[in-house]
Amino acid sequence: MAFNIRQLRYAIAAADHGSFYRAARALDIEQSTLSRNISKLERAIGMPIFERSRAGVTTTSAGSAFLRGAKSMVATADKLVAMMRAAGQGRAGGLRLGHNCSVSAGNLRATMMSWRDAHPDVEVECVEADRRVLVAGLDTGAIDIAILMGTAIHDGFRCQALWSERMLIALPAAHPLTELQVVHWTDLRNERFLMPVADPGPEMRDLLFGRLAVSGAKPDIRMHQASRETILSILGGGSAVSLVCEGSTGAHYPDVVYRPIHGEQGPALTGYSGYWRDDNRNPALRRFLEFIKTRFALSFNISAN
Repeated sequence: MAFNIRQLRYAIAAADHGSFYRAARALDIEQSTLSRNISKLERAIGMPIFERSRAGVTTTSAGSAFLRGAKSMVATADKLVAMMRAAGQGRAGGLRLGHNCSVSAGNLRATMMSWRDAHPDVEVECVEADRRVLVAGLDTGAIDIAILMGTAIHDGFRCQALWSERMLIALPAAHPLTELQVVHWTDLRNERFLMPVADPGPEMRDLLFGRLAVSGAKPDIRMHQASRETILSILGGGSAVSLVCEGSTGAHYPDVVYRPIHGEQGPALTGYSGYWRDDNRNPALRRFLEFIKTRFALSFNISAN
């Protein structure tokens, strides 16, 4: 014969109160219900847990040992139930967030830090990879949401513009443009750019072509098989420059200076978008999307699927 958690709770309460009557009152149940369940528990384990008398109940030697283990079992069960309820409400579990840009500064880092503070029980796993890898991860469910530069449409996924960030030029400390507080696109027509082949290097290369070609210049852009961190690390000792997003400026590299870029309409900005599947049932994703909506005053709909 098996026993259940409820019977363990009744027995623990009876031991704590020293009385079936007082335990039943504390649990807000009939004394007969408590007594009957404890008797079933004793039959299930094949030994008496309590010695009964007119003065109340006391635990047997074997009963005391059993109840010590029972308390641990009940505490574990309570923890599991709390975890499952929290996960069902998106307050626990995990969120897998993909990105292809630096998070040393900028809105993505600030959003992740604020989310962590507000939802400490939700473990956020960050996956940094190229766009095509992250899109494949969304497709298989390995990624819950990807936050990427630009607004490219990918079939089968929701795409929502989230925020914009400034574009900056990374310069060697000895470069003449460091004397300016703001650099204009026209100031960059004759510069040599070093950019990573990895994301988001190709998108930033296309942005450079678009901005500088307007002025009739043919940009000198060298794409390197190196990370953006490596490119910025060696930039300070040369004459080339590099284009970075605001999220990259939290990291400091020897002899490298950042300057904001302006165009005719003011600061040069690039947008970031979130991508996710409507059929993703992870409740933590829904809460994260609601969090972003509130944080950035957005008005998109979140599917209830």
